[in-house]
Amino acid sequence: MLITQIELLDELLQHHVQALGKDFTPYRNHTYRVINFCSALTGSNPESLQKMAITAAFHDLGIWTHGTFDYLSPSMKLAQDHLMQKDKAAWVPEINAMILEHHKITRYKSNPEWLVESFRKADWVDVSMGIITFGLCRDFLQEVFSTFPRAGFHKRLVQLSLRRLLTHPWSPLPMMRL
Repeated sequence: MLITQIELLDELLQHHVQALGKDFTPYRNHTYRVINFCSALTGSNPESLQKMAITAAFHDLGIWTHGTFDYLSPSMKLAQDHLMQKDKAAWVPEINAMILEHHKITRYKSNPEWLVESFRKADWVDVSMGIITFGLCRDFLQEVFSTFPRAGFHKRLVQLSLRRLLTHPWSPLPMMRL
Protein backbone atom coordinates (compact mmCIF):
# COMPACT_ATOMS: atom_id res chain seq x y z
CA MET A 1 0.00 0.00 0.00
CA LEU A 2 1.41 3.35 -1.05
CA ILE A 3 2.07 5.91 1.68
CA THR A 4 1.28 9.35 0.28
CA GLN A 5 1.13 11.57 3.34
CA ILE A 6 2.81 11.54 6.73
CA GLU A 7 1.99 14.59 8.81
CA LEU A 8 5.12 14.26 10.96
CA LEU A 9 7.41 14.09 7.94
CA ASP A 10 5.80 17.10 6.30
CA GLU A 11 6.06 19.11 9.55
CA LEU A 12 9.74 18.27 9.95
CA LEU A 13 10.54 19.16 6.37
CA GLN A 14 8.55 22.38 6.56
CA HIS A 15 10.86 23.55 9.39
CA HIS A 16 13.74 23.37 6.91
CA VAL A 17 12.05 24.71 3.79
CA GLN A 18 14.32 27.76 3.70
CA ALA A 19 17.53 25.71 4.00
CA LEU A 20 16.35 23.29 1.30
CA GLY A 21 15.33 26.11 -1.03
CA LYS A 22 14.77 24.87 -4.59
CA ASP A 23 15.66 21.35 -3.46
CA PHE A 24 12.63 21.15 -1.12
CA THR A 25 10.36 19.18 -3.48
CA PRO A 26 13.11 16.86 -4.77
CA TYR A 27 14.18 16.09 -1.18
CA ARG A 28 10.60 15.66 0.04
CA ASN A 29 9.91 13.23 -2.79
CA HIS A 30 13.13 11.34 -1.96
CA THR A 31 12.03 10.97 1.68
CA TYR A 32 8.62 9.64 0.65
CA ARG A 33 10.17 7.18 -1.80
CA VAL A 34 12.55 5.90 0.88
CA ILE A 35 9.75 5.52 3.42
CA ASN A 36 7.61 3.62 0.92
CA PHE A 37 10.47 1.29 0.07
CA CYS A 38 11.43 0.82 3.72
CA SER A 39 7.85 0.08 4.69
CA ALA A 40 7.50 -2.40 1.83
CA LEU A 41 10.70 -4.16 2.90
CA THR A 42 9.92 -4.38 6.59
CA GLY A 43 6.25 -3.59 7.14
CA SER A 44 5.19 -0.73 9.35
CA ASN A 45 3.30 0.01 12.49
CA PRO A 46 2.70 3.50 13.91
CA GLU A 47 5.98 3.53 15.87
CA SER A 48 8.15 2.26 13.04
CA LEU A 49 6.50 4.70 10.64
CA GLN A 50 7.36 7.55 13.03
CA LYS A 51 10.97 6.36 13.17
CA MET A 52 11.10 6.14 9.37
CA ALA A 53 9.64 9.65 9.04
CA ILE A 54 12.09 11.19 11.49
CA THR A 55 15.05 9.42 9.92
CA ALA A 56 13.97 10.22 6.38
CA ALA A 57 13.50 13.89 7.21
CA PHE A 58 16.96 14.25 8.71
CA HIS A 59 19.12 11.60 7.00
CA ASP A 60 20.58 13.89 4.28
CA LEU A 61 19.45 17.25 5.65
CA GLY A 62 22.92 18.31 6.82
CA ILE A 63 23.82 18.83 3.17
CA TRP A 64 21.55 21.87 3.14
CA THR A 65 21.50 23.02 6.77
CA HIS A 66 25.28 22.86 7.19
CA GLY A 67 26.36 23.32 3.57
CA THR A 68 28.49 20.19 3.49
CA PHE A 69 28.63 16.87 1.68
CA ASP A 70 30.16 15.43 4.86
CA TYR A 71 26.68 15.56 6.32
CA LEU A 72 26.17 12.48 8.49
CA SER A 73 27.17 14.08 11.80
CA PRO A 74 25.17 17.28 11.26
CA SER A 75 22.16 15.20 10.16
CA MET A 76 22.41 12.99 13.24
CA LYS A 77 22.67 16.07 15.47
CA LEU A 78 19.52 17.55 13.93
CA ALA A 79 17.64 14.28 14.50
CA GLN A 80 18.96 13.92 18.02
CA ASP A 81 17.94 17.48 18.93
CA HIS A 82 14.45 16.78 17.62
CA LEU A 83 14.17 13.50 19.52
CA MET A 84 15.34 15.05 22.78
CA GLN A 85 12.86 17.89 22.36
CA LYS A 86 10.05 15.35 21.84
CA ASP A 87 11.06 13.13 24.82
CA LYS A 88 12.12 10.31 22.49
CA ALA A 89 15.69 9.89 23.80
CA ALA A 90 15.27 6.10 23.70
CA TRP A 91 15.06 6.31 19.89
CA VAL A 92 18.37 8.19 19.48
CA PRO A 93 20.64 5.12 19.10
CA GLU A 94 18.46 3.49 16.43
CA ILE A 95 17.83 6.67 14.44
CA ASN A 96 21.51 7.68 14.66
CA ALA A 97 22.42 4.23 13.31
CA MET A 98 19.84 4.57 10.52
CA ILE A 99 21.39 7.87 9.46
CA LEU A 100 25.02 6.80 9.91
CA GLU A 101 24.59 3.52 8.02
CA HIS A 102 22.18 4.51 5.25
CA HIS A 103 25.02 4.52 2.67
CA LYS A 104 26.62 1.36 4.00
CA ILE A 105 27.63 -0.90 1.14
CA THR A 106 27.45 -4.16 3.08
CA ARG A 107 24.64 -5.46 5.24
CA TYR A 108 24.05 -3.88 8.66
CA LYS A 109 24.12 -6.65 11.27
CA SER A 110 24.57 -5.06 14.70
CA ASN A 111 20.92 -4.79 15.78
CA PRO A 112 18.71 -6.82 13.44
CA GLU A 113 15.51 -5.77 15.23
CA TRP A 114 16.16 -2.13 14.35
CA LEU A 115 15.04 -0.54 11.07
CA VAL A 116 18.62 0.23 10.01
CA GLU A 117 18.97 -2.50 7.39
CA SER A 118 15.60 -1.89 5.74
CA PHE A 119 16.22 1.88 5.68
CA ARG A 120 19.67 1.28 4.17
CA LYS A 121 18.16 -0.91 1.46
CA ALA A 122 15.36 1.57 0.81
CA ASP A 123 17.82 4.43 0.29
CA TRP A 124 19.89 2.28 -2.09
CA VAL A 125 16.75 1.45 -4.08
CA ASP A 126 16.04 5.15 -4.47
CA VAL A 127 19.59 6.34 -5.10
CA SER A 128 20.03 3.61 -7.73
CA MET A 129 16.71 4.75 -9.30
CA GLY A 130 15.33 1.24 -8.93
CA ILE A 131 18.25 -0.61 -10.50
CA ILE A 132 18.83 -2.22 -7.09
CA THR A 133 15.50 -3.63 -5.88
CA PHE A 134 16.23 -5.90 -2.90
CA GLY A 135 13.29 -7.97 -4.12
CA LEU A 136 10.74 -5.17 -4.36
CA CYS A 137 8.25 -5.57 -7.20
CA ARG A 138 9.04 -3.44 -10.27
CA ASP A 139 5.38 -2.39 -10.54
CA PHE A 140 5.51 -1.06 -6.97
CA LEU A 141 8.77 0.77 -7.66
CA GLN A 142 7.22 2.39 -10.74
CA GLU A 143 4.15 3.44 -8.74
CA VAL A 144 6.33 5.07 -6.08
CA PHE A 145 8.60 6.79 -8.63
CA SER A 146 5.60 8.12 -10.57
CA THR A 147 3.79 9.31 -7.42
CA PHE A 148 6.93 11.00 -6.08
CA PRO A 149 8.93 12.09 -9.15
CA ARG A 150 12.67 12.51 -8.91
CA ALA A 151 12.30 16.24 -9.72
CA GLY A 152 16.05 16.62 -10.20
CA PHE A 153 17.09 14.94 -6.95
CA HIS A 154 19.53 12.53 -8.56
CA LYS A 155 20.95 15.26 -10.79
CA ARG A 156 21.56 17.34 -7.66
CA LEU A 157 23.38 14.41 -6.03
CA VAL A 158 25.68 14.16 -9.04
CA GLN A 159 26.36 17.92 -8.90
CA LEU A 160 27.17 17.75 -5.19
CA SER A 161 29.36 14.68 -5.70
CA LEU A 162 31.36 16.38 -8.46
CA ARG A 163 31.78 19.53 -6.37
CA ARG A 164 33.01 17.42 -3.44
CA LEU A 165 35.41 15.52 -5.73
CA LEU A 166 36.95 18.80 -6.93
CA THR A 167 37.36 20.22 -3.43
CA HIS A 168 38.21 17.00 -1.55
CA PRO A 169 39.74 14.57 -4.08
CA TRP A 170 41.03 12.25 -1.34
CA SER A 171 37.63 12.08 0.37
CA PRO A 172 34.99 12.43 -2.37
CA LEU A 173 32.20 10.43 -0.69
CA PRO A 174 32.63 10.77 3.10
CA MET A 175 29.17 9.34 3.80
CA MET A 176 30.00 5.90 2.38
CA ARG A 177 30.58 2.99 4.78
CA LEU A 178 31.72 -0.55 4.22
